[in-house]
Amino acid sequence: MSTKVSIDPNLCYGSGECVHRAPSVFEFVDEYGVVRPGRADSGDDPRVQEAAEKCPSQAILLTE
Repeated sequence: MSTKVSIDPNLCYGSGECVHRAPSVFEFVDEYGVVRPGRADSGDDPRVQEAAEKCPSQAILLTE
């Protein structure tokens, strides 16, 4: 089963770390990071895991 990735919009303040580290999975919408449509199953990608670790607001969630 793949790991799901999501961003908590209440925590994200638009640092851009996620988009910088994994642009194929994350994008900016209204100056906040979001998971690109169809990419929610990308939590096993090492770039996504690094983005979650480095997110300054800890807004990226990885769930089984």
